[in-house]
Amino acid sequence: MRNDQASKAAQPQPDAGFLATIVGDGVLLLLATAASLVLAGGFAMLLAASGEFLPHDIAYLGMSTAVLCSIAHCRIVDFMIHDRAAFGGALVAVGVMYTYLVLFPLRQGQAWAWWLLTISGSAGFLSFLAYFGYGYLDSWHGLGTALLLPVFVVGLWRSRRLVGHLASPLVLLPARDLRGLSARRRAGRVCLLLGAVGTALGGLTILRVGITDIFVPEDLAFMGLSAAQLQAINPRLVPLMAHDRAGFGGAVFTLGLTAFFCLWRSPPTRALWEAMLLSGGIGRRGIADRGAGADVPAGHASQGSNLIQLAKHAQLWRHRRYPCTNGKAPSLDAYRKPTASAESTDGMDTTHPSTGSSRPSR
Repeated sequence: MRNDQASKAAQPQPDAGFLATIVGDGVLLLLATAASLVLAGGFAMLLAASGEFLPHDIAYLGMSTAVLCSIAHCRIVDFMIHDRAAFGGALVAVGVMYTYLVLFPLRQGQAWAWWLLTISGSAGFLSFLAYFGYGYLDSWHGLGTALLLPVFVVGLWRSRRLVGHLASPLVLLPARDLRGLSARRRAGRVCLLLGAVGTALGGLTILRVGITDIFVPEDLAFMGLSAAQLQAINPRLVPLMAHDRAGFGGAVFTLGLTAFFCLWRSPPTRALWEAMLLSGGIGRRGIADRGAGADVPAGHASQGSNLIQLAKHAQLWRHRRYPCTNGKAPSLDAYRKPTASAESTDGMDTTHPSTGSSRPSR
């Protein structure tokens, strides 16, 4: 009945206008938000891979990338690039999860999906406010947020018709009934949930550090400089670093929150596994690629969850071809090839980025 109501709401009326049809039930607007996050994150990762800063960053510092790279064996630039690459990877991953939420549970009339988009989206947009305490406003980020926020809000408002009775945010709390799953698949789901919790907690930790201390001891040890020395090099350098760190932490927290409740409330479908595999792979890849030879401080909580992420991806590869078993565990032979592939893939991803790699050319 709920799906029928959602289907009828999605059909345009014969006399509907062009703009009214685009706005429609909000699905296109929410998908546009997700696509914007993917594009913005991809751009951030490509820019980090090039080893360059944005023009307004250079104008704010009054220093070119080459000049800053000549200080402390280029460790300052490497450090800044690693946060930006990870931020980009997290944005892409959030966009992938939002696409899954909109195309599947929300369009099926699931109220929990609407609330998850509302809560996680609010957390992501509100993290932008953390920038105001640093004396630096990223004009491109600010413009992008100003343009995207109305699209997201209108999309949420219009998509309420898809879920009928909206209930309350407490609809997120009841866990999905998975009694029909085999023990093997339940264990895989636990690994995924632990990875999501670790990601969210890591994001909160990074956000807190960015707002308060800005650096952990491992950061300063990597650069070989104290906070006072960084301030002496350029008084605008630390505010720019703090801005990057807060954005990185907010994006990682939003990703962990979204992934957790998708796993907690969604049925174990092929679409969910593929979305988790894609978002988890890109997000973790972004963290691993924070710069070849760049800083990967042990103090970062998100890096501490990588062991959980390894188990997460192994379980995803194991189950990707068997989304529905109706309570019957597949034979061990069915798992051998995917498991081997997972071991090969994870073996490449777990290479520590600070060893055996050269910096990107600038």
